[in-house]
Amino acid sequence: MEQVLWFGWFRADIIAEYAVLFWRGLQMTMLVTLICIVQGTALGLAIGMARLAEARHAPARQLCKFALRWPATVYVSFFRGTPLFVQILLIHFAVLPLFINPADGLLISGETARNLKQNYGAFLSGVIALTLNAGAYISEIFRAGIQSIDRGQVEASRSLGLSFPRTMFHVVLPQAFRRMLPPLGNNAISLLKDSSLISAIGLAELAYAARTVAGAYSRYWEPYLTISLMYWVLTLGLAYVVKNLEARYGRGDTR
Repeated sequence: MEQVLWFGWFRADIIAEYAVLFWRGLQMTMLVTLICIVQGTALGLAIGMARLAEARHAPARQLCKFALRWPATVYVSFFRGTPLFVQILLIHFAVLPLFINPADGLLISGETARNLKQNYGAFLSGVIALTLNAGAYISEIFRAGIQSIDRGQVEASRSLGLSFPRTMFHVVLPQAFRRMLPPLGNNAISLLKDSSLISAIGLAELAYAARTVAGAYSRYWEPYLTISLMYWVLTLGLAYVVKNLEARYGRGDTR
């Protein structure tokens, strides 16, 4: 392909030649981010509720402490206290082969495990690692949001006959969600950028595409500037969505 120079130094022909690779990388980045945001939010809610679990009387009080609060605290501490890159490598090279292995997988073995690992191994590992990491951070957002609601509202709802789950989902969470939106938005943007780490285990997302192009031409400005622009546009889009959600759920809030 004939060289096409922009501004006298930027080789646009390289980007055009690998446009399909960048496009597929963009689709994969968006897919992984979307899945991890949804799963991480659901997991974060469950872990956040577990960290707040309490009961007035034994043995339910001991059950809440040892079966819910302690395991949830250890989980959050581990995933917040270790690098995401290490978690991705640990899950891809150690945890996943333990459960999905052609020879002796604890969950799936045989030909199905071989096909799954070859075709979707990096995708599964990346999604699991990012979801678990996001769940730990989001659980703290949920915990802080729920604790920010006046306890009197919970007691008033219970005195009116609402069960604890109905109190949480009809009274507490709708109010807490509005306060949690900004940190949840920041977490979603961080998740989008952190998805680039999955390229280390071979998933063909944006960073992987840039690395492939850089290796083929030994030029780094063009591919990495291109994906930087793509990430920037994606983060601006996410920030716009969060801003609109804040405006929508902030109606009627006079504070």
